[in-house]
Amino acid sequence: VQLQASGGGLVQAGGSLRLSCAASKRIVSGSYMAWYRQAPENERELVARIVPNGITNYKDSVKGRFTISRDNAKNTVYLQMNSLKPEDTAVYYCNARRVDYNYWGQGTLVTVSS
Repeated sequence: VQLQASGGGLVQAGGSLRLSCAASKRIVSGSYMAWYRQAPENERELVARIVPNGITNYKDSVKGRFTISRDNAKNTVYLQMNSLKPEDTAVYYCNARRVDYNYWGQGTLVTVSS
């Protein structure tokens, strides 16, 4: 299974971006889908997650600014990022996980300028 992440780029502080993660097989609806990020010299951290029943959870610093969602028909998960801050700058990775698998996308770079 491949996860293809896209949507990253350069944006000014206060701007918005929408990341997409398309899975090559129909796993989005039944998986714990998440977005992680890793800034230079930092560990990879969980940003947002959506579970099969639709419940979402977020890193405290992005609550109210980021929204994770999924389109089961398109087998795609999204991360809408609003009011971006320079500290959101990182490579963002999507992840699909269940007991029997753990897949990672290739990462997409988000750079927020001040």
